[in-house]
Amino acid sequence: MPDITKFNCFSRDLATKKHDLSADVFKLMLTPVLPVAANSVYSDVSAGELATGFGYTAGGQIAVNSGIILTGAVTKWNLQNPLWTFTGAAGTFRYAILYNATQTSPLYPLIGWYDYGSVITPGSGDTFTETFNAAGVLTVT
Repeated sequence: MPDITKFNCFSRDLATKKHDLSADVFKLMLTPVLPVAANSVYSDVSAGELATGFGYTAGGQIAVNSGIILTGAVTKWNLQNPLWTFTGAAGTFRYAILYNATQTSPLYPLIGWYDYGSVITPGSGDTFTETFNAAGVLTVT
């Protein structure tokens, strides 16, 4: 499971209350296009996303919030692992992009992306699960 690479805007957006990690809805989208760290909103990356069909819906899957946990001096933000079940050739992807699907100003700010290291080509009946880091999607120490 790869580690998240944060978009440049994420720290600023978090500090200016653009993300409520305990209440907002977060989504994970799949794309074959390498994200750029300077991207800041969903529309910056959506053109490269897999199209709706064969078990994938444009916009991606909701990554259900599992909560924020404080252990000693470490705070961890956890999400449940989204799962796709493909019913045909949905296309190829290498990256998964996490974004805030609640925030409207800016519209759907980006958080970070995962690089799987090589192209993934799911076929009919295949499943794909993003397994978030057990130590937390994000940690603050």
